[in-house]
Amino acid sequence: MTLPSTAPSHPAGLAFDTLAERYDDMFTNSLIGRAQRDAVWRMATHTFKRGDRILELNCGTGEDALFFAHHGITVLACDASEKMIAVANHRRSLDAPTLAVRFVVLPTEEIAVARVFGPFDGVFSNFSGLNCVLDIADVAQHLATLVRRGGSALLCLSGRLCLWESCWFLIRGEAGRAVRRWNGHTTATVGGASVKLQYHTVKRLRKVFAPYFHLRSWTGIGVTVPPSYLESFAVHHPTFLSQLRSVDRVISDWPVFRSIGDHILLSFERTPS
Repeated sequence: MTLPSTAPSHPAGLAFDTLAERYDDMFTNSLIGRAQRDAVWRMATHTFKRGDRILELNCGTGEDALFFAHHGITVLACDASEKMIAVANHRRSLDAPTLAVRFVVLPTEEIAVARVFGPFDGVFSNFSGLNCVLDIADVAQHLATLVRRGGSALLCLSGRLCLWESCWFLIRGEAGRAVRRWNGHTTATVGGASVKLQYHTVKRLRKVFAPYFHLRSWTGIGVTVPPSYLESFAVHHPTFLSQLRSVDRVISDWPVFRSIGDHILLSFERTPS
């Protein structure tokens, strides 16, 4: 399903169109992808409950939406990539044709039009989709009109500093890639296309989402578990990866440590104002 859009040629959507058929093999079903997603899901199951209606941004191939639907949560899942949505709908037809999940083509920048389906008990965004948004303050304001008072926003973004990434590229002599997140923005190549990315601090996100949302807590995702482009390392060292996952569960909430992971996961509550 496609909702009316003023940006039919969304840059990130077109870029991820080229990856849609391969995305699950590249990330969703990878060892690192599974490890990081499981960490997000642990938080998600404490945030959203059976019977909730939630809005998912940048849903990709639908892995998270189908997880929520299997747990009795109604999901409106959106993505700017038409081909990602096509893959998600195909997965739904095979895996969960009767579950309460709907996939729609909708860029996050235009999420305000989803009000026809609202209000929602919460909003969810996983794995850096919000890093592709150039004006996150505008998105925060729109989400405030979509989420009921007391509802939740669980948002996972790439952080400003990833220790694994900086060390990995410094060892390889690629200093530019080692520090690419540090100044808060960069341009990445996705499927042969250029996509502008924004890297926010928690302080910045807290400020942007106020006064509509109050930051309840935040944690690191992939603190000791490496980024997905080190999948070959994980495949050759599965026992070590398992140990890293165990360490992550212990230290991911600790000050300092939670700031150096591949992602940060923020839990907001919609304020009464």
